[in-house]
Amino acid sequence: MKVKCVICDQIESLDDDSPIAKKLRNRPIHTYMCQQCYDRIKEKTEARISTGKFKLYSTNVPEDEWW
Repeated sequence: MKVKCVICDQIESLDDDSPIAKKLRNRPIHTYMCQQCYDRIKEKTEARISTGKFKLYSTNVPEDEWW
């Protein structure tokens, strides 16, 4: 299965029986990101978290605690 990274447009080939290929085939809303882009985003996110200015907003907060 040929896939294209949504960020850098790099085309890669996946094994048809791999779990990621099955996920992409069965749920078209899911997108593929190459390992280089995934690692780059992971490093930058960890760097932002370590600054202390990064705030993660969760949607699982009950409404009475939100106000």
